[in-house]
Formats: sequence, C-alpha cells, structure tokens
Amino acid sequence: MAAKKKEVKKATPSAKKDYYQAKGDKLERLKKYCPKCGPGVFLGEHKDRTSCGKCGYTEFKKK
Repeated sequence: MAAKKKEVKKATPSAKKDYYQAKGDKLERLKKYCPKCGPGVFLGEHKDRTSCGKCGYTEFKKK
C-alpha cells in the first residue's frame, strides 16, 4: 500500500508595506495598531472584531 501524502498549505507572509501609504514626505498608517503593544503591532481585521495576535487584545465592532 502506498502512503497518501498529506497536503500542506503554505502560509502567505503579510506584506507590511500594504499597511502604510505615502503622503508627501510622511507615511500614514492604514490599519489600527494595538493600544497595549504599541505602534509596531497592527490589529487583525475580522468580520465582527479587530484583534491583536500578540497579546490577545480585542475590540468588537458595533452592529
């Protein structure tokens, strides 16, 4: 019997350059950052909430 190969999904790296927009000489953040971790850690966008993957901070969206 031949062993079946398990499919492995490759993780796509997040492109930090997509989180900023250049306006003149300055960069503008497009996503919110975590108030606990600081400006270097962005909140992940979900359907009903935004959450930090580092510390677990969560903000629920109002309906």
